[in-house]
Amino acid sequence: MCTLVLLRRPRDLWPLVIAANRDEMRDRPGLPPGRHWPERPGVIGGRDPVGGGSWLAVADRGLVAAVLNRRGSLGPAAGKRSRGELVLKALEHSGARRAAAALARIDPGAWRSFNLVVADRGEAFWLRHAGDGRITVRPLGDGLTMLTAGEADDPTCARIRRHRPRFLRLASPAPDNPDWRGWQRLLAATAEDTADPREAMCIRTEGGYGTVSASILAFPADPAAAPLWLYADGPPNEAPFRSVPLSRPAP
Repeated sequence: MCTLVLLRRPRDLWPLVIAANRDEMRDRPGLPPGRHWPERPGVIGGRDPVGGGSWLAVADRGLVAAVLNRRGSLGPAAGKRSRGELVLKALEHSGARRAAAALARIDPGAWRSFNLVVADRGEAFWLRHAGDGRITVRPLGDGLTMLTAGEADDPTCARIRRHRPRFLRLASPAPDNPDWRGWQRLLAATAEDTADPREAMCIRTEGGYGTVSASILAFPADPAAAPLWLYADGPPNEAPFRSVPLSRPAP
């Protein structure tokens, strides 16, 4: 059950902020953000060596896409394509609206259920495939949206119920004072921080499943400026957040 927090403030110096924990089987490999796809030189993201796609990636033009499993659909399945392909497919488009429209037309039967988010500085969309044979698209408005393996801002999800108000109370850093320690602490909140382990942001189970990495992304209003990406290459209560270089290398 990955977690994604999306904060939209269209008139702010940082109009789009994303915080995300990736939850996966700990023995499944994952490469940290990089330009891993020679055929897609304008894309940077974490790479899943098993499926070849990504769980979270950014295009140089300022488009970001992230995919989360729906409840009960962890891992690959015979006859189904990797959901990480959807992130790369979304980033083929010029903006979030066009990406959402294109991905809404794919064959839902080719993939296991998913939540897919595509966003740019001006718009954001949630594509929902709940295994019912259709994909629905919902625009995400201004403010904060939290998504896990179910519905957006689902009050029945213990993690969302506990942490969404905590994210709302955080002071949002400004470009001239990029202090992300509050965001990092919330992403690193473990079961030891709460009486209910279902409320943990950073999870670890005896079955080998848990939080394997974390990201914070902030997109400046200036489209010519590179986003900020802080990445923890491991559980964020253990691994430090380090800056990911996003400027495109000179040819």
